Amino acid sequence: MTSLGEAFRARSWLFAPGDSRRKMEKAAASAADIVVFDLEDAVLDAAKAQSRTMIADLLTARPADASRLWVRVNPLDGPHTLADLAAVVAARPGGIMLPKSRGRADVERLDHYLSALEVAAGIEQGSTKVIVLVTETAEAMFTTGSYRGAPRVVAMTWGAEDLADSVGAAENRNPDGSYGFTYELARSLCLLGATAAGVAAVETIQGDFRDLAGLRARAERVRRDGYSGMLAIHPDQVEVINAAFTPTLAELAAAQEIVDLFAAHPGVGALGHRGAMLDRPHLARAQALLASGGRA
Repeated sequence: MTSLGEAFRARSWLFAPGDSRRKMEKAAASAADIVVFDLEDAVLDAAKAQSRTMIADLLTARPADASRLWVRVNPLDGPHTLADLAAVVAARPGGIMLPKSRGRADVERLDHYLSALEVAAGIEQGSTKVIVLVTETAEAMFTTGSYRGAPRVVAMTWGAEDLADSVGAAENRNPDGSYGFTYELARSLCLLGATAAGVAAVETIQGDFRDLAGLRARAERVRRDGYSGMLAIHPDQVEVINAAFTPTLAELAAAQEIVDLFAAHPGVGALGHRGAMLDRPHLARAQALLASGGRA
């Protein structure tokens, strides 16, 4: 049986502010696997109504891109979420990003809203996917393992800036620029929660969009850790992220060699190979890498 995470793969998730049609169109024309039109942090309260209309119009005008054009709505504990959904669902976005999720109950509530709006719009019920931001509040850190079987969820991601605000931190970085312990913990909990739920784990943004070398190093590191994609805030970041989360030919060849070796020795749990001992977890990782490269 294929899990949601195995069935849904996206390397780059590019944000575009919902109050700028020019920036949204530029993002939609990029090579990003997913474009997220933002109604939350990027849009002031006074501009949210106009931004909803702008986003709905753009979604309607680009039906061929529907599956890759998503919308980040406002948090469920605020006054804007229902208005956001009512404005955009009928325009058939590929999915919804739910920020500041406090746990599975928030996803279930979102599912109820989406189901009603899909039925009203004549859209197949359950077809609007969801990615959840799971570490933006202190409370949410304790519920990252609650999303297994949650309706519509295909991916989970995390955030460090809102979490810092939530705990009253003056800074979330170490002197060398790396994240402090609490935020590395958030990254790990997101990865573990996504794995437990069988959905994709998506790395948070890199704020300095000019530091492409740093972005490349970080993206390659989190892919090795198990992440399958990364959020982006600027079109220049997309190419780097796509490359970092695409297995190289050498990696694919090495993985295929492992798969072929086990296929040639059915029923064997461990094999010697190139001076090392390989067992079933090595086979599983090789198969997963081939699948991410479209070879399984």
